[in-house]
Amino acid sequence: MLKRFLVSVALAGSALVAPVAALPASASVQTHAATATASCTYQRSGDHWNCITPGAFCPAAAHGKYGYAKVTNKRYRCLQDSGGSRWRWKPVR
Repeated sequence: MLKRFLVSVALAGSALVAPVAALPASASVQTHAATATASCTYQRSGDHWNCITPGAFCPAAAHGKYGYAKVTNKRYRCLQDSGGSRWRWKPVR
C-alpha cells in the first residue's frame, strides 16, 4: 500500500513539471540571467573588486578601492560611513 502511494505521488509530481520546450522564450532569458548572477563571485581583480553588493560591508583590503555590482555592473567605491567605524560599498558620483 505504501509503495502504491509513493508511486502515485511521484507520478503526480512529474505531471506538474513543465517541459523546457513549453516555457516561453522570456523564461529562458530570465534563467540565463539568474545563472550568470549566481556564477558571479566576490573577488579581487587587480586594483578593483568584482561582484560586490552595493551597501554591503567591504573588507579591509578593499578600503578606498572600486568595485562593480554583480547585478547592475555599476561602479562603487569602498568608503567609510559617516560615523567612521564601518566601511561600505557606496555609489560613485
